[in-house]
Amino acid sequence: MDSKRIFRLVNLLFWVLVLALVALDTASTSGVRVEPPPIALGSGQAASGGHCSGR
Repeated sequence: MDSKRIFRLVNLLFWVLVLALVALDTASTSGVRVEPPPIALGSGQAASGGHCSGR
């Protein structure tokens, strides 16, 4: 196998794995998670997202 073919195969396997993980994550999610916005630019809401927001 030449290097171009190996690169294409590795690239294909990578994207198949990424799509499989996204599909698995989507299938195991039970509905939409309601999360606060991490940045509330001009929306009138205070930003309360992030791990150190205290909420």
